[in-house]
Amino acid sequence: MGPPCLIKMIEVFKQQFNENMPVEEKFNRTSELLQIIALKTMYDKGFFNNIAFTGGTALRILFNLRRFSEDLDFSLISQKGYDFHKINAALIQGFKLHGLNVEGKPKTERNVHSTFLKFKGLLKELGLSPLREKNISIKIEIDTNPPKGGNVKYSLVNKVYMFSVTHFDLSSMYATKLHACFYRKFTKGRDFYDFIWYLAKKIKPNWTLLNNAIKQTHGKNPGIDENNFKVFLLDNVRKIDFDLAKKDVERFLEDKSELKLFDLDLIEKNINAVY
Repeated sequence: MGPPCLIKMIEVFKQQFNENMPVEEKFNRTSELLQIIALKTMYDKGFFNNIAFTGGTALRILFNLRRFSEDLDFSLISQKGYDFHKINAALIQGFKLHGLNVEGKPKTERNVHSTFLKFKGLLKELGLSPLREKNISIKIEIDTNPPKGGNVKYSLVNKVYMFSVTHFDLSSMYATKLHACFYRKFTKGRDFYDFIWYLAKKIKPNWTLLNNAIKQTHGKNPGIDENNFKVFLLDNVRKIDFDLAKKDVERFLEDKSELKLFDLDLIEKNINAVY
């Protein structure tokens, strides 16, 4: 029997489950609640004065994207008072106040500061693993040298807890997602699920941020704008192995039938219809 705060927290986790839910989804929902606790802690400590929430997890938590996510991604928007070691320490303290056994070492040697927060014993407490040594983890990443041009917004979150986050707007998040889709060194299916979501929303990217992101990693501003964007998309999606993308994203989908959307012909038709 654990401490009272842990017993209470285990019940909060179990409230995210239902009787017929597959173990894979229970695992994903456990990870998501840990992400929400992390965001709430960051809000409570005032860290959103320095950073903006972005990426696929931001889409899910703020805009109800129908896929789960592993990482919490942020961009640094203000250097004043920023200290990743303080953020890491505050997160560990926040989780421990919930009775959770957590550890994580901050890495700040590169432009992207990161930490893997590992939770020992939680999966066993939830009945998701027979082994106490089996960990579940969430990754926090902050880009301390993001490309210029992102537009910032503020939104309330009401998921188990209520709090506010600073985040990029959808146009800016779309720009960074396009950069990830077509300039990452490997194919990540979650990127392309998000890309299809943006297509369905008929969103136009933040052109300044998109061009700056490509210039930052590839040395040249490609001059993408409304006039050549469709050609840019069509040229790049034809290079993607969508069978490989499906294998990456499948375990994160709420509805596995959405894998049918990973079809080049269908994606090309939607690009032509939207842009």
